[in-house]
This record gives sequence, structure tokens and C-alpha cells, in this order.
Amino acid sequence: MGVDGRGGLAVAGYDRDIEQAITIILSTAKGERVMRPDFGSGIHDFIFAPYNATTAGLFAYHVQEALARWEPRIEVTGVDVQQVAGDHAQIMIDIQYRVKSTNEERNLVYPFYLIPTEE
Repeated sequence: MGVDGRGGLAVAGYDRDIEQAITIILSTAKGERVMRPDFGSGIHDFIFAPYNATTAGLFAYHVQEALARWEPRIEVTGVDVQQVAGDHAQIMIDIQYRVKSTNEERNLVYPFYLIPTEE
């Protein structure tokens, strides 16, 4: 939802609605919502973790688990986690998914920022 060019109510299309839902799920930490404490993803547990292969695997697992549970309109077909070159604090989570109703393959890149520990 939003405001259209004429100041009226703009409703997101189906694909955009799915993208917004994915973003909401991933940006919500588990326990953040009082009435639904299981909603969200576990990626926020790793905000202070160093980036390495183990952390990347944990990110991929938690993204896949959260989307499988909270977004029934899609099937996640892959999650790729990469650190941004030259920026040790930023990772990009590339989510490949299939929209079940249309069988269309899509992807969404979700940026996530780590807080590096002082060395």
C-alpha cells in the first residue's frame, strides 16, 4: 500500500506484495512482535557475528526456514549469501523463489548489515 501519483490509495500488485512480505519477514526479528513472537527470521541473532562460511550458511538456513513458514505463496529454490567486496559490514542475501500460483521464477536481493566487533 502507498500513495499513487494523484494522492489516492495505491495497492501493490501481486508480485510486489510478495516482495514486500518477504522484506517484512526478514526485517522482523523473532520475538519483536508481542502477539506473534515466532514471526520473523533468526538472521538478527547474527548481527554481531563475523562473516565466514558458517555464518553464511546460518543466514541461508534462517532465511529459508522463515520464508517456508511465513510466506505460503512461494517456494524458496535457493539462497545465496555474499559479503559485499570492500565492505565487511554488508552482506547481500540473494533469494531465488517460485511463485506457486504462476510457477514464475523470481529473485529478491535483501541487504543486511553486520556490526563488526572492534579489533
